[in-house]
Amino acid sequence: MEPRMDHPALAVAGAMDALQALGAAVGGTGLDSILVELVCLRASQINGCSVCVDGHPRVARTLGETDERLFAVSAWRDAPYFNDAERAALALTEAVTRLADREDPVPDHIWAAAVAHYDDKQLAGLVLAIANINVWNRLNAATRQIAGAWQP
Repeated sequence: MEPRMDHPALAVAGAMDALQALGAAVGGTGLDSILVELVCLRASQINGCSVCVDGHPRVARTLGETDERLFAVSAWRDAPYFNDAERAALALTEAVTRLADREDPVPDHIWAAAVAHYDDKQLAGLVLAIANINVWNRLNAATRQIAGAWQP
């Protein structure tokens, strides 16, 4: 497999800086870094982005995440490894990633569960993290970027 083109974020001046700045801004919202990696992994699984499905577990492991939880992210509803706050974030991730799958893209019960666990700044960071990973997934999938190619 070969990529269709160089990564768009590298091909357009300032694009990579802008996307990385958004990620850095999310880091300043008080969200746990491991939670952000789990959210990124779940959205990437849904979107079929091999680059991110490969990369985010690697980052999460360096932050101390366990293999058991990483292996179970796609089945978070049935796995015993996630707390209520993480479940709320993962449900929000799925809803925001699959906007066209239901009449009410982000139902009130999903939003309310997130509000119960995150303050406004954290909730804003969570929505931005979900939006940002969906951008990365679309860039990578559309241009067929290669999983692991970024590694030394």
